[in-house]
Order: sequence, then C-alpha cells, then structure tokens
Amino acid sequence: MRPRLWLGGHFWAGPDGEVQTAVVGAEFNLVISLFTRPGHGPYPGVDHLISEIPDGPLRAEELYSVQQLAITAAEAVRNDRTVLVRCHSGYNRSGLVVAQTLIELGQDPATAIALIRQRRSPWALNNQTFEHYLTTGLDVAYLLAGLDARA
Repeated sequence: MRPRLWLGGHFWAGPDGEVQTAVVGAEFNLVISLFTRPGHGPYPGVDHLISEIPDGPLRAEELYSVQQLAITAAEAVRNDRTVLVRCHSGYNRSGLVVAQTLIELGQDPATAIALIRQRRSPWALNNQTFEHYLTTGLDVAYLLAGLDARA
C-alpha cells in the first residue's frame, strides 16, 4: 500500500484460477492476522498479532481492536519496520485495518480507501459497513456500537 505496509491474505487465486496458499516466513517484521490457519506462518521470532474479526458488522470491542492494531501498524511503519496485515483473501478485514493505518499515518479516509482499491484490487473493501466505519471514523463507530450493546 505504501513503503513498509503490505496487505494480503492466507489464500490467493493463481492465473489458472486455482486457489493457492500464502505462507509467511520472515519477510516482515510484524504480521497482523485477522484470520488464521495453522501452517501459514510467520516464522518464530517474527512479531505476530492475532485478532480474528468477522467480515461483517463489528462489536465495540472488535472496533477497538482494529483501532489498536492500526495504531501499532502505523508506529511500526514510522519506525522503518515492514508490516503485513492479512485476513482470508486480503480484501475486507485487512483492508479495514490497513485503511485505518493509512489514516493514522495522515491520509484522509477517502484517499486511504481509494489507495487500497487501486493497489490491491477494485473489489477491496467491498464491505460497505467497513467503508462506513472508515468514513464516519472508528472513534464514532466504536461509540455507536457500544450504545447498541447497551440496548
């Protein structure tokens, strides 16, 4: 997405349409996984944060986790560390965290979303709820989701 910040998935389709696995070794200093499967890495010794979230509406604590992961990723990028944010296919959940990371690094939400769609895929961030979280602001979305939990 930008120097030192990568977005990906655990699976990808090859040129023949056959699904391939993406296994991470030691290519990155920090791997953030929003979906995990055994055998997909990263290697021992690589910082690995796991916060499995659904590809759908998020609860307040899940939105808070997205915020914290984005802050951590942005700090790592500022410190010249390479970061991979990944989910199942590298479109929505990882797109949400990477977009929020870009926002933490100074981008406005519309530019962050456009950058992800340009550099990853036009289908990235096709979850409209996630796009609304970003354009509304995760702080506001967190507060609103917390109100729903109290109802």
